Amino acid sequence: MTALDLGVPAVPGAATATTDTSGRPADARLVDSWGRVATDLRVSLTDRCNLRCTYCMPAEGLEWMPTDQALTDDEIVRLVRIAVEQLGVQEIRFTGGEPLLRKGLEDIVAATAALAPRPEMSVTTNALGLTRRAAGLAAAGLDRVNVSLDTLRRDRFAEITRRDRLDDVLTGLRAAREHGLDPIKINTVLMPGLNDDEAPDLLAWALEERYELRIIEQMPLDAGHSWQRDRMITAEQVLAALRTRFTLTEDSAERGGAPAERFLVDGWTGHDGGPAKVGVIASVTRPFCGNCDRTRLTADGQVRNCLFARSENDLRGLLRGGGTDHEIADAWRVAMWGKKPGHGIDDPGFLQPDRPMSAIGG
Repeated sequence: MTALDLGVPAVPGAATATTDTSGRPADARLVDSWGRVATDLRVSLTDRCNLRCTYCMPAEGLEWMPTDQALTDDEIVRLVRIAVEQLGVQEIRFTGGEPLLRKGLEDIVAATAALAPRPEMSVTTNALGLTRRAAGLAAAGLDRVNVSLDTLRRDRFAEITRRDRLDDVLTGLRAAREHGLDPIKINTVLMPGLNDDEAPDLLAWALEERYELRIIEQMPLDAGHSWQRDRMITAEQVLAALRTRFTLTEDSAERGGAPAERFLVDGWTGHDGGPAKVGVIASVTRPFCGNCDRTRLTADGQVRNCLFARSENDLRGLLRGGGTDHEIADAWRVAMWGKKPGHGIDDPGFLQPDRPMSAIGG
C-alpha cells in the first residue's frame, strides 16, 4: 500500500502549489508530479447559499465575497473554455455555495455545451430553485444534477438547514426528473444525534424514486472549524446500517477517479433499467487521493488543486491583467503540478483549509 492509497502527504500539511516544474513532462493536460491527470473541473459560481446547514456555516451566515471579486459570466466561460480546449478537461460540475443563485447559470451552461469537445455537465444544488429553473437548464444543455439532502423528516430538515424548505427540495427533484436531468444523485451527510438513524430510510426512498443515494463522510470543511473525527459517522457504520435492511454487493465496475464506492442493491432496478446502486464517499476513512482526477476553480478565480489545499493559484489576476489563453493555461498547469499526494487528514500536521466548503465549491 502506498502513500497515495492512504491519502497521506509526503510532508505534513495539505496540498500547496509550486512553481518548480523542472520535472514536468511535455504534456498539455493537467498532470501532477504523482502521475495523476485532472479531467474533472469543479467550478464554484458563488459562495452564497439560501440554507444555513449546521455542518457548513453559522446561523447568521458568512461574510459574502464582494461582487467585484467574483468572476463574471464571461470570465467563467473563458476559463472553462481554456480548461476544455487546451487542458483536456472532460467533465464540468457547477457548484457553490448554491449555484442556482447565479442568475447567469443558464447562459454559462449553454456556452459550455457549445464547446468542442463538449464536456459532460452537472450541477450540485440544494434544489430549492429547481422547480422554476430545471426546464431552462435542460434546454441549455445541462446533463444531470446532484442534490444535497440529509433527511426526509421535515422537523430534522429545519433543524439541520435552519430553514423549513423540505417540500421545495422534493418539488425541485420532481422537476429535475420531469425535464430529464438524470441520473439524479442524492448527496447525504449523516451526523450523530441528528440523522444518523436515517440511512436505511433514505436508501428505501431513493430506490423507490430511482435516485442514486450517496452518503458522504463529514469532512473538516465547516466554517467554525469544529469538526471532530470521533464524532463522524464512518463508511463502515453507514454500510452496517444499510445492510440491516438491504443486501449490498460491491460494484465490480472500474471506479476510476469517482469519489464514491458503489454497491449494487439486490432486488432493485435503477433509473436506467440496470441494477440499482448506492454510493459511499469515505473521504476521511478510505481516502481515494491516489486516483483523484479533479481540479477546482473558486468563484473568485483561484485554482485549488485539492479540496484541502492550503494555498491557491490566482487566475483572475491573469484574466483581468490581459493574460492570453496560453498564459492562463500554463498557470493552471503549474498549479496542478504542485499537487500533494494526499489530503493528509490523518497526519499530525494537518490543518483545515481557511475557506469553508461553501467558499470552495464541492
